[in-house]
Amino acid sequence: MTPAPTHQPAPAGGPGTYRDEWGIPHLWADSADELAFLQGMNAATDRSWQIELERWRSEGRAAEVLGADVVVWDRFARQARLDDTARRCFENLDAATQRWCGQYVAGINQALSDGRRGGPEFEGSGSIPEPWNPWTPLGVFLVHHILFSTFPNKLFRAHVARTLGDDAVSLFSIEAPVWSGSNAWAAHGSTTASGLPLIAGDPHRLMELPGVYQQIRLACPEFDAIGFAFPGVPGLPHFAHTGSTAWAITNAMADYQDLFIEELRRVSDFTGERIEARGAEGWEPAVVSSETIRVRDGEAVSVEIIETDRGPVISETPDGGALSLRFPARVQGRLGFEALLPLLLSQSVSEVEAAFDAWVEPVNSVVAADVHGSVRHFVAGLVPQRNPANRRLPAPAFSARHEWEGQYVILPRTEVQQFAVSANDRAAGGGDQVAMEFAPAHRARRIRELLELAPGPLSVDNMQAIHTDTLLGPWPLFRSMLSGLDVQDLSKEAKDLRVLLLDWDGLMEADSHRAAVFAAWRGALVQRLARHSALAPLNEPTGYSPLFGPWLSVASRVGFALETLLVRGSELGISVGVEAAAALEDAALEESMLNGAAWGDRHKLLPVHVLPGPLATSAPTADLSGDTGCVLCTESLPGVDDRSFRGPVARYVWDLADRQNSRWIVPFGASGVPGHKHFADQLPLWTAGELAPVVTDWSLLTNDTP
Repeated sequence: MTPAPTHQPAPAGGPGTYRDEWGIPHLWADSADELAFLQGMNAATDRSWQIELERWRSEGRAAEVLGADVVVWDRFARQARLDDTARRCFENLDAATQRWCGQYVAGINQALSDGRRGGPEFEGSGSIPEPWNPWTPLGVFLVHHILFSTFPNKLFRAHVARTLGDDAVSLFSIEAPVWSGSNAWAAHGSTTASGLPLIAGDPHRLMELPGVYQQIRLACPEFDAIGFAFPGVPGLPHFAHTGSTAWAITNAMADYQDLFIEELRRVSDFTGERIEARGAEGWEPAVVSSETIRVRDGEAVSVEIIETDRGPVISETPDGGALSLRFPARVQGRLGFEALLPLLLSQSVSEVEAAFDAWVEPVNSVVAADVHGSVRHFVAGLVPQRNPANRRLPAPAFSARHEWEGQYVILPRTEVQQFAVSANDRAAGGGDQVAMEFAPAHRARRIRELLELAPGPLSVDNMQAIHTDTLLGPWPLFRSMLSGLDVQDLSKEAKDLRVLLLDWDGLMEADSHRAAVFAAWRGALVQRLARHSALAPLNEPTGYSPLFGPWLSVASRVGFALETLLVRGSELGISVGVEAAAALEDAALEESMLNGAAWGDRHKLLPVHVLPGPLATSAPTADLSGDTGCVLCTESLPGVDDRSFRGPVARYVWDLADRQNSRWIVPFGASGVPGHKHFADQLPLWTAGELAPVVTDWSLLTNDTP
């Protein structure tokens, strides 16, 4: 089939900002550089507070505005050298990309000069935006992804090994505690009604308000692309449709960051005092400096910055040592921004793939398709070759066996003939050559099953429906556990709950009482296991930076590893059946179980809302379907909090046959300004699983050029 034309002629109103009924910006300019300038101006106008907050975080200056609570982040940002890494990566860009990024920053700074960067958040916090540096967008991108990989998990494994023994480490695998993830899938034209490919998906991240992704159209004579941008970053890095090509990514779960256990010593001689680190060849000088964090309504904090030959020191260890972090962007002086402009210009899957050859981190699983019918699935980024033991635990800095080899893993690439499914799973991420652990295969299996079971050729409607599937992947394991329980000593109320669950269909629907019963039982089971004497040593202080507390929470980690612990808990001396039965009794005592509460009464949207003062109360909420083990991955923390703080921060369906048939949605809205009519107007559609149409006809848009 010949695709419908997608590159529309220039709008009659000329260069500027146009908007659809949802306030989504459609930008037209006369060149790619002018378009980058316009995109920067738009980000600074629509998301002024959001991008400035990310800029402060990248520079380790958030405490200047938000106070002592965020000093722990500022310390990490400075110790990890985020701003310095962003500057290095910018300086290493090719001239065209550097100029293009520079125009984006110029647009942000022009908005400041034009007086368009105010807002209630700045007034409420007593702060003002400042001119951006040319490398600030790279720092913003680093902020979003520095904790997106696996190194915090190594801290927990090290804590388990120290307190419970090395053999216990694998008992806390789920395959990997997934606190980031996504779904993405593609259907080859041979399976679709149009005869050309379809791509769909939804990234799972913190439910930040304003949203982490911004719907936007970027058009000029060179290209015309729709997709999702990171406010503060030019282009459309992750999800887009150029008219000729479309692509989507998920986190490949690759292990590309290493922690090294550093032995440091202070040495004084006639040249002064210095710090040395013990490397494979003996004692080496470390690079040391000191910085001061200013704190709103508090005393300034001095931070010592230490960088060894492995990388910057980012935390202490339980025995008073130090941990350094090694990551490709710091080592290579590249982040992958060289891919951004070629992606917008791409006319074929081969060109999409070639653009992603420049990608560095985070390592992504990419599905891409084009109007010629080609569909490909590949992994993009840099995974260093080194000792596989580095993936499991922090490695000794003095051991040559754990050094990076200077080469990177050759990542898989596949031509797709039917379906490509990527859900942070082992098959999509590249397997053992890329990482030690991946997400459980539940979501990937279910998406593929739904694609294969669809009646007739696939349509946009079929792809959209998959987003909201609520079947709980691990339910068969839990059901098997329940069916095998010794019920002789259970109370009548606990037996009744068990009967309810054994008759449940496993659908985590917001209006389901049985889903709520399951969540109550599961939460009680997590709490019992977390308090079990066999795990008591895990409650010892970890000795690591408080920043990593969420990754080190015992109850949270037990909840994520619950499937593994149900099967292997006996290896720790835990009688899981006894605890599961007792958890039924605990659940039966919950008042909500007695009054017939539904899952949505427990499972509510919990936006991460960083706004000062009374503005913090403007965060909306909603009853949600889905859960961590569903395709509709509205993640909660069983045993800790059933509210969802992480989930689908965008949804989309890209139609390669007719781009105007594509659809998209975000959980909140196009505007980042509290009280604006587009601040959260997409939430009802998002909650209901609906998508908004993609509008590409300029005549249907409103000219909003200042």
